[in-house]
Amino acid sequence: MYRGLDPKTSDALKVWRATIDSEALEVVNVTFPAKVRHLNALIASSHSPSSPFDPSVASSHAPSYTPSPAPSPSPYSPDSKKRKLENGAVDAGAGEVGVKYRDVLETHKHVAELLQQLKRECEELVEGCDKIKLYINLRVPCIEDGDNSGVAVQEEALAELHRAQESAYNLRDAAGKYFASRGKAASKIVKYPGLEDYKLALQELDDRQLYLARQHLHDLRSIFVILVDVIHKNIAKIKQPKGNNQGLMY
Repeated sequence: MYRGLDPKTSDALKVWRATIDSEALEVVNVTFPAKVRHLNALIASSHSPSSPFDPSVASSHAPSYTPSPAPSPSPYSPDSKKRKLENGAVDAGAGEVGVKYRDVLETHKHVAELLQQLKRECEELVEGCDKIKLYINLRVPCIEDGDNSGVAVQEEALAELHRAQESAYNLRDAAGKYFASRGKAASKIVKYPGLEDYKLALQELDDRQLYLARQHLHDLRSIFVILVDVIHKNIAKIKQPKGNNQGLMY
C-alpha cells in the first residue's frame, strides 16, 4: 500500500517547489525581458565607434606579427653532422632536437573578449530555460482522458524552450571552432612568414568572426523575444492546464 511522503519531507518539497515557482516567474517576467532590452541596446550601438562590436574597434586591436630572426643551426639538430668517438661509436647529438619555430602569434584578444561575452549570454539563456522547464514540468497534470488542451500547450512550450537551448549550445560552440581555425591559419604564418596571403586569410577570419558576433546578438535577441512572447501569451494554460477548452497554443 502506498503511504505517501512523510510530513517532514512533504513540507520540505513544498518549500522547494515555491522557490522553483518564484525563480521561474522571475525569469519570465524580469530576466528575459531585461535581456531583450540589453541586446536591443547592443545591436543599436553595434556600429558606433564606442561599441566593442564596431569593426573599427576590432581592427585597432588586431595583433601584429613580426617574425624573429632565423635561429642558428643547433649542433643537436637532425641535420647536424655526426662525429665518431674514440671507441668508434657514432655520436648523433644524444638525440636532442632544436625547436623549429620559436615565434609566438597572439590571439585576437578583442574578438576573444566578445566571444566570452556571447558565451555568458548563451549560458544565462540555458539556465533560465532550465528554470522555466522545471516550472512547467511540475505543473503537468495526471494523465487522464479529456480536456488535454492545456497539456498540449505545456508540451509546445517545453519544445520551444528545448529549441532555444539547442540554439544557445550551437552559438556557444562557435568560439571553439573559431580558435581552432585561427590556430591553423596562424601556424601557416609562422611557418611561411613571407607569404602575404596567409596574413590576409587570418585577417579575414577575424573580420568574419566579428561579423558573426554581431549577428549572434540578433539571434539571441530573437530567441529571448520569442520565449517571452510565447510564455506570456500562454501563461494561463501553462499554470492551469486543466479546465480550459480554448484550444491549442497561440
